[in-house]
Formats: sequence, C-alpha cells, structure tokens
Amino acid sequence: MTLLAAALLPWLGAALLFGQRNDARDRCAWLAGAVVALAIAALVASVPAVAGGDIVRVSWPWLPTLGVNFGFRLDGLALMFAGLVLGIGLVIVLYARYYLAEGEPIARFYGLLLTFMGAMQGMVLADNLILLVVFWELTGLSSFLLIGFWSQRADARQGARMALAITGGGGLALLAGVVLIGSAVGSYDLDAVLAAGPALHAHPYYLPALVLVLLGAFTKSAQFPFHFWLPQAMAAPTPVSAYLHSATLVKAGVFLLARLYPALGGSDAWFYLVSAAGVATLLLGAVLALFQHDIKGLLAYSTISHLGLITLLFGLDRPLAMVAGVFHIVNHATFKASLFMAAGIIDHESGSRDMRRLHGLYRYMPHTATLAMTAAAAMAGVPLLNGFLSKEMFFAETLLLGERGALAWALPAVATLAGLFSVAYSVRFIHDVFFNGTAVDLPRTPHEPPRWMRVPVELLVLVCLLVGVLPGLTVAPLLHLAAGAAYGGELPPYSLGVWHGLNLPLLMSVLALVGGVAVYVGLHRWVDMHTLELTAYSGKAAFERLLAWLLAGAGRVTRWIDDGRLGRYMALLLLAAIAAGAWPLWRHGYQPGDVAGQAMPPIIALIWLVGLLAAVIATLLHRQRLVAVILLGIAGLVVGLAFVYLSAPDLALTQILIEMASLLLLLLALGRLPHDAPAEPVARRLRDAGIALLAGGGVTALLYGVLTRPTTSISEYFLGQAYPLGGGRNVVNVIIVDFRGFDTLGEIAVLALAGLIVHAVLRRLRRAPRPQAGLASDRHPLLLTLLSGLLLPLASAVAVFLLLRGHNLPGGGFIAGLVLALALLVQYLARGSAWVDARLHTGFEVWIAAGLLLAGLTGVAAWLFGHPFLTSTTAHPVLPLLGELPLASAMAFDLGVFAVVVGATLLALLSLARRQPRGAG
Repeated sequence: MTLLAAALLPWLGAALLFGQRNDARDRCAWLAGAVVALAIAALVASVPAVAGGDIVRVSWPWLPTLGVNFGFRLDGLALMFAGLVLGIGLVIVLYARYYLAEGEPIARFYGLLLTFMGAMQGMVLADNLILLVVFWELTGLSSFLLIGFWSQRADARQGARMALAITGGGGLALLAGVVLIGSAVGSYDLDAVLAAGPALHAHPYYLPALVLVLLGAFTKSAQFPFHFWLPQAMAAPTPVSAYLHSATLVKAGVFLLARLYPALGGSDAWFYLVSAAGVATLLLGAVLALFQHDIKGLLAYSTISHLGLITLLFGLDRPLAMVAGVFHIVNHATFKASLFMAAGIIDHESGSRDMRRLHGLYRYMPHTATLAMTAAAAMAGVPLLNGFLSKEMFFAETLLLGERGALAWALPAVATLAGLFSVAYSVRFIHDVFFNGTAVDLPRTPHEPPRWMRVPVELLVLVCLLVGVLPGLTVAPLLHLAAGAAYGGELPPYSLGVWHGLNLPLLMSVLALVGGVAVYVGLHRWVDMHTLELTAYSGKAAFERLLAWLLAGAGRVTRWIDDGRLGRYMALLLLAAIAAGAWPLWRHGYQPGDVAGQAMPPIIALIWLVGLLAAVIATLLHRQRLVAVILLGIAGLVVGLAFVYLSAPDLALTQILIEMASLLLLLLALGRLPHDAPAEPVARRLRDAGIALLAGGGVTALLYGVLTRPTTSISEYFLGQAYPLGGGRNVVNVIIVDFRGFDTLGEIAVLALAGLIVHAVLRRLRRAPRPQAGLASDRHPLLLTLLSGLLLPLASAVAVFLLLRGHNLPGGGFIAGLVLALALLVQYLARGSAWVDARLHTGFEVWIAAGLLLAGLTGVAAWLFGHPFLTSTTAHPVLPLLGELPLASAMAFDLGVFAVVVGATLLALLSLARRQPRGAG
C-alpha cells in the first residue's frame, strides 16, 4: 500500500490546499511540503523490493470488458522518474514560498502544483496504457493552468493555450497509437505490451502505431518541429518553469520513449524517426539558445537541445545509449532546475531577466552567482560535474555507428558541434549576467535573496557536484535499475568513472569546451550580440497562421449555418438525419417484413385522422401563432389518446401533462412575439415541405420495416421480474426507478441543468415595452383567482396520490411533479408572482437541489448495505387498522424525481414569464 500512498498523496494534498486561504502562505507551504515528503517516504519504502528485482504492483478492477485495471506498477524506470517528480517537487515547494509575491493566490498555486505532481506520478506509475493516457492528458490540463497562472498577462494566456493545443493534439495521437497497440497485442496491460515486442513488430499496425506514439512523445518533449511551444511557456512563474520545463512535463515524452522501447524499439523505423528528430532538435535548440536575450529564453532553448540529445540517444538503439539517455535525464533535471531557480532569483531581486541589462551581478550576489555558474558549467559539460559524465557517454555512443554508413562520421561531428554551442551559450549566460561591466537601468538594486529561497538551488548544485565526482556511490545503483527496466533486458558492462583515459570522447569534449569558449569570445568581440536577432524556422508563426486559418474557416462555416433562423437549423439537422438513414438503405435496399398488422377500430382511425389533420393544418397556418399552438395541442392530445388505446396509461398521463405544460410555455412565449409570423418566400416553403416529407416518409418506412418483422422483446423479462426484484406491479415505474435508476438520475440532472440555464439566461431580459398580461400584471380576474384557490389543494392531493401509488399503479414522481407544477403555475397566473412568492418561502432552486440530493443519497444508501448503487429494497409491514403496507426504498428516489420536476419546470416557465428588467434582482 506504500505504492498507493506515493501515487495518491499528491491528489489528497491538492484537495486540502484548494480549501486553504490564499493569505495563509506558511500554512500552505508547510502542508504542501509535508504531503510531498510523505509521498517520498512511501516511495522509498518500496525501494528494497525494486532493488531486489521485483516489480511492485497494486490494482483494482476498472474496465473489465477491456481487461483494464486501475493500478500502479513500480519498476526501476518508474522509480527513477517518480523520485525526480517528488524530489524536485519538494524543493520547488520551498522555493515557491519565497518567490511568489504577497497577495498572490498561493493556495491555488500549490493546489495546481500538487495536481500536476499527482498526474505525473500516475503517468509514470500506470500499469496499463489506457491509464497512462488518462494521466498523460491530466498532466496537459494541469500544466495549462500552471503556465497560465498569471492569467492577467496576455503572454501567459497565449503560452498556456499554445502548450495545451500542441501537447493536446499529441495526446490524441498517442491515444490512437495506444488503441492500435492494444488491438495488435490483445491487451493494454504494460507487462503484456512490453513482452510482445517481436509480435508487434511483425503486425501491420506497427508502423502507424509507432508514428502516432512518437507524435505524442515529440509534442510533449518539444521535439522539432513541435519545439516552439516551450519558449512561449516561459511566461509561467519561474517555479513552474523550473519544475515543468526542466524535470517533469517535458520529460514525459522521453519517459514514454523509454517506457515503450522494449515494445516499439529495435527497428529501422524507430532508429531513423527518433534519431532524426533528436538530431534536428539537438542542433537547432543549441544554436537558437546562444542568441536569446532573456535568461529563461536561453534556458528554454537549451532545454529543447538537451531533450533532443536524450531523444537521439534513445533512437540510437543501443543498450549503453539507453543508459546514457536515462543518465542525462537525471543530470539535466538537476542542473536545469537549479538554473531556472537561479534565473528566478535574479529576476526577483533585480527586476529583470534581460541579459542586455544584467551585467556585473557577481559583486551584488556572489553566493547566487557561484551557484548559477556551477550549474551552468554542469550544463556545458565541464569535468567533475554530472553533465560531463552523461555527455561523455553520449559522445562515445555516437562513435559506434560504423554499420550506418555516412552516419559513422556525420553524427559525431553534429554531436561535437552541438556540444560546442552548449558551451557557448553557457559561457554567454555566465559572462553577460555576472560580469561584462555594470548593470544597465535595472528596476532595483540587486542583492542576495532570502536564505531559504537559495537553499533549493544549493541542494541541486550539491547533487551536480556529488554525482560528477562520485557517480558510483550516488547514482549508479538507481541508474542501473532504471536503464535495465527501459531497455528490457540485460545491460552490458559499463563504467561511470570520471576518467576513462585519453580517447575520442574526451577529445570531442575538449573540442566542444575550447571551441565553445572561442565561439563566444569571437562573437562577443566582433559582433554586438545584444543587437543581433537570429531569425530561423518559426514554428510559433506557422502555428499562429494555421490557427488563424482554422478560426477564419470556422467563422465562415458558422456564419453560413448560424444565420439566426431556427428553420435553417432544423433543415440542416433533418438533412443530416436523412442522409444517415438513407446511406444503409442505398447500400442494402429496403425490404419490409411479412408480419401481418392488426385491424384498427374505425373510431380510433377517426381520432388519429383528427390528430393528423391538426398537425397538417398547424403547419399550413403556422403564421397565425395562436391558432397553430391550439392545433398542436389537439395533435398532442390525440397522441395521448393513442397511448391509452395501446394500453400505456403512464405514457398517456405524461403526454397529457406535458401538453398542458407546453401549451402554457408557448402561450407565455407568444407574449414576446408578434401575433403573426412574417411571410416566407415560396422557394423556402417548398424546400421545407420537401425536407419534411422526406423525413416523415423515412421514419414511417423505418417503423413499418421494424414492426412487420418478428422481434424478440425484453418485455417478458421486465413483466416477470418487476415485482420479485423491484417490489412493484407498475412495470414502467419499476424500470424507471430501479432497473434503469442510474439513467433516470442522469435524466433528472439534465432536466435540472436545463431549468437552471433557462433561468440564468432569461432572468435579466428587459421588460417588453408594451403592457403584458400574465405574471407581471397586477390585474387578477376574480373568477380565476377563486377557482385557482380551490384547484391547488385538490391538485396537491392528486399529486400525492399519484406519487404514492406510482410503484403499483399508473403514476410516479414525474407525473406527480408535473401535476403540482401546473397547479402552482396557475396560482402565479391567477394571483401574480408577488402574492405567491410571499407565501412560498422556498425558491425552486432549493427544490432542484433537494431532489438531486435525495435521489443521490438513495443510491448511496444501497452501498451502506453492500449492494450496487441505487439497488432498491421492499418491505411489507402489517400495521394495526391499516393492514399490510407495501413499502419500497425506490419511493425516496421517486420523491427526488418529483422535487426536481417541480423545481425545474417552474423555474424555467416562471423565468420566461416574469421578464425582469436588466439588472433587476
């Protein structure tokens, strides 16, 4: 269970932090730090098992039809990444306490930070691909909120949207790739997928699955050509940049490459696709980083370059390249997080990140400068620091491609060139910021930060030093576990020693160090780098052009469809339905069955003919709105009588009551409309008539084809089981509140939401300019007032009667709710809203909330007795005088339905009728 705690504690911490006050800075920081520390302790408790070669697992059934569990899996690779997520997260928590200014919503910040941490933990620990994709998307959503934390800034909003669009699109590609892998392997379980590498390679789905998965990984880890979103995300607060864009979010893509390497790696397609993206990103990021003027911009492009280095190592398809890639993930996370936090300190204490203004800071903040220079040296690959070791391994692996032809010399040259630029931009950072004369027009005089703000940087720089000097004692055991799990097999012998003798990798390192310094010195002496703007491939501009084109196209389509006429919307909807129905008929033809129909009594045929004529005449006279409403009411009444004839009394009651409510609704709506509708062109009327005939004829043909074929109905099951299982003899009501109670709960939730939306939209409409009769009028006809006073108690009694008998006879909560709602609406019409509201002390929003709560609690109560959600039970106590009294727990659920129907119906209808002026209360 310690694994479960390590995975879920960040989510618990996030929930607690969202409930804290934003001015409780110390409490929020202590709470966030304590939660992360506990998660680290839980993770450490599982280390002995993983070190012993075991894979720690915990899971519960989740999607049994897909064979997918909700579970977590801890092996060496997951252990290393989870340790990075939690370990660097802990120092970020401390750093953010001092970075964020007074008055900023620190509780929300820590809540979002721990939400992202929980998503990352879930992703690296997921034991199946479906769960991995779920948490993958949660990392994107939570990072969107963190990048846009300063929502008042346009660049933060733009950067957040761009990051979400790019990584979200990659997430969709990853989902498609995961589905293909699951279909090819026959399972989404991670163990099964990793063991199915050879079979997956031979499957036709391999190449499309590989491309889709790589799209997900490349977008997340900012690989060319998707690299441009990362610099735009630097508008986030520096703690976010230090955490997401050095150690966690951008590492998700390379984690995916490492995780799925046993299944997808080892092919020419993998080598060329992954290596090509890695080489392009490595070189492009290194060159662009040198010419940035913002410290965070330089660090962002250097991050892109180092992510390309890791991707290239994974693409080389060699076991020691995998070791080097995993090693560099750890090293890059430590020195880059420390550099981002140092950049935040410089910005915090000087008011600027512009290297054209920041000079000579060493004399003002020597301690911070020393830490930043050490971390920058690690980034440049200076000996005795951790970056040197993994870069040496990288150089060594590029020299072992003799079987790849021209790549045997081209790749080492590119690697050395990228290393040279890495040194150059690191030297520029050190020289421009801490030396190079005096500062220019800074907002405030620089000074050292608060002591505890510097501690996180000190800890990470100390790690850079210890790993660089003592790699065998510090990182070697974890590295071996992580790389072995990523490679999926035994690793050949390798050494993490600081000195490997005079060899070609060392020569490449020397060339990179000396050449990088020379390049920067030359540029600094002969070129004014502070005025130089390097223009290159701009993915940002291409993305913005594509976005503008898509928005313009969407606008044109919207203007064509959304012209403000309901008739156009209905025509397009019906045409789409006609096309969908005609397609299978066109392919397979139409063939009705041979089941004989039943004779219809003449009186029933006459009634249905009246309904048909009412509908047709209402269509022809639709311009006369009042006449059309009356005719539609007649047609609805005929439908109710048809339900009576077909032995469906519940449906008949519901239909008649709905017709009454609809009639009142339409009459209220007519008060806002002219008495007559405007005339329509003849061509449009002919078009609409043709569409209507096609739709009506199609539905008639479909129903005739179904009704004339023999069918096996499930009605016998419900008729036989309604009383034994549901305790009721009204099969319709038992189905609604028991067999499909969960559906009904969703339906009343939709009804409640519809009523609330109508109320929210209409409550601020201006009063119509001409006097209106109805709820807003003070005239109350005496006869209507007297009759409504008699109607309400009678209707209330009928509603209670229908509610109580609904489980055994026609009735139920929906029908009873409509009866009471109509009776109350008549009171409003007769006496005015002020009179009724003064006596009805509860708003209808409360009715809705109470009904939903009661219906939900009815379902939860079943859990307390060990039964599935919304399982009902019955009892038949014998009472004195009353005799046997049938009781059902579904009555409580039906009462909730009753309350929601009353509340939502009246809330919507009264909102339409009251017409408060804009701004009224």
